[in-house]
Amino acid sequence: MVRNVTLVLCALACLGGGALPASAQASRQFQACSKTAKTQLALNECAGAELTLRNKEMQAAYSAILTLVAGQPATLAKVKAMQRSWLAYAASYLEALYPAANKQAEYGSIYPMEAGLSQAALVQAHTKDLQELFANLKRY
Repeated sequence: MVRNVTLVLCALACLGGGALPASAQASRQFQACSKTAKTQLALNECAGAELTLRNKEMQAAYSAILTLVAGQPATLAKVKAMQRSWLAYAASYLEALYPAANKQAEYGSIYPMEAGLSQAALVQAHTKDLQELFANLKRY
């Protein structure tokens, strides 16, 4: 019940152009989109676009690392293993955050937005980690 109240308050804040959910450091793209969104469906689409943006940033950082270590088979294997492990972690984290089998029924129409922004926050944090890894690997 408390979670549902929190989700409703978040939705109202977003619809009113107020604070964004704490789960993401939202981009200007998301902020602009959410200001003009008039429905929950539109907000869900804004969150989907935010996740797409964050995934592109992560993929760019990951690709840069792969290119950097392409001639180092042992390092390349470790980087790929790290990324696979992170993807499994992120999926498990989201399942733990939203454990219901029927997520739409349990969490309501706000679920796609909340889940998308939660995932975007995870991806954004991981992208920062990848950028730091790139900088460290570049030194050697």
